[in-house]
Amino acid sequence: MTKWCFNYESGKYENIDRNGFSWDRGSYVYNWDDSEYRREEGQKRTRLFESEDD
Repeated sequence: MTKWCFNYESGKYENIDRNGFSWDRGSYVYNWDDSEYRREEGQKRTRLFESEDD
């Protein structure tokens, strides 16, 4: 699954997967904004810890 992320190399928003592959360019991107993926991962961890407390 890709997310609409900002590619600092091209200066444009692109569909980039979790591993940094830009589906719009057809190549890997090394300097891109992965905050959406980090936020999603943080939410998963929060839910995991909340469910363990129950």
